Order: sequence, then structure tokens, then C-alpha cells
Amino acid sequence: MLLIDKLINIVHLKSATAIVNVKKNSFFVQGHFPGQPVMPGVFIVEAFGQAAAALTAYGVDPKEYENKLVYLMNVEKARFRNPVLPDCELHLDIEAIRSHGRVWKYKGTANVNGKIMADAQWSATVVDRKQ
Repeated sequence: MLLIDKLINIVHLKSATAIVNVKKNSFFVQGHFPGQPVMPGVFIVEAFGQAAAALTAYGVDPKEYENKLVYLMNVEKARFRNPVLPDCELHLDIEAIRSHGRVWKYKGTANVNGKIMADAQWSATVVDRKQ
């Protein structure tokens, strides 16, 4: 379930912007809430995680991360400031704060037309994919 549509403004292992096109027929707004659809906060957090994984994968030696997965470890300070409505382009500005071995810490801000919708900090780890 890939949520991000595009990764732009990539600064090697530092930062990037992910684009999520939130449409009225997107599966994650169906039924949430009937008659007044919004993107659930858990999917905003998932999109942050996907963007961070893409940023990291883009910047490291592909052989080092071959047959690996990125698992979310924790989410800190997640705040949902405004509802993300269908028919918008959600921009996720993410930044790698630090890394230690296979553990990475990130922060990000989600915005629509410059208006902050959500922000969070989170950590992720790289694990071996089971064959």
C-alpha cells in the first residue's frame, strides 16, 4: 500500500518532500467519515514513514540494504492540526535528524498549500527481509 506519489527536493540522506495526492476515491477516506471524508491521521503517519524510508533507501548503497525492510519503531509528538480533505496535494517535508547503525530518527511536517496539517517525529530501523 504505497501512499506517496512522488519524492522531490531530495538532499542526500538529509531531507526530501513527498507528495500524496489525496483524492475523494482514495481508499483511506472511504467511510472516514461518512458524508465528511478526511484522511485518517494514521495514514499521514504511514506516509511520513514511507517518505523517510524512500529518502534513506535513495541515499545509501543499494547492496547494503538489499533484501531489507524498514520498520517503524516509535512515533513521538504527533500532532494533527487540521483535517486533510480529499482533492488536495499533501506535501510531507521530512528530515533525517540522526542515524546510528540501522536506526534512524526523523521529523516531518505535512502541509497543504503551506498550511500545516500535521507534524511528528519518529524512529525506524532496518531489518532483514525473511526469505
